[in-house]
Amino acid sequence: MELTVWGIITALIVGLVIGALGRLVVPGRQDIPIWLTMLIGVGAALLGTVIARATGVATTRGVDWIELLIQIALAAIAVALVAGVGRRRRVTRY
Repeated sequence: MELTVWGIITALIVGLVIGALGRLVVPGRQDIPIWLTMLIGVGAALLGTVIARATGVATTRGVDWIELLIQIALAAIAVALVAGVGRRRRVTRY
C-alpha cells in the first residue's frame, strides 16, 4: 500500500465525517470537544479499514458499505466511552 499526500488528506476527511456520524449515532449530549470527536473519527476510520480488510469485506465493486458501517460503529463506541469517562471525571471533582 502506497502512502501519498492525497491518501493522507482523504483519510483525514473520511475520518472527520466518520467522527461526526459516530457522534450523531450516540444518543444524548456528549461533552467532548469537536477536535477530539474528529480524532476519534480518524482512528475509527483507520481501525475500521484494518478490520474490514482482515475479514475480507473491504474489496467490493462500488461503495464499501460494510466497511463504512464498521467505521461508524467504532466511532460511536469510542465517542460514548470518551464522553462517559469525561462525565465521570467531572462528577468526582466535587
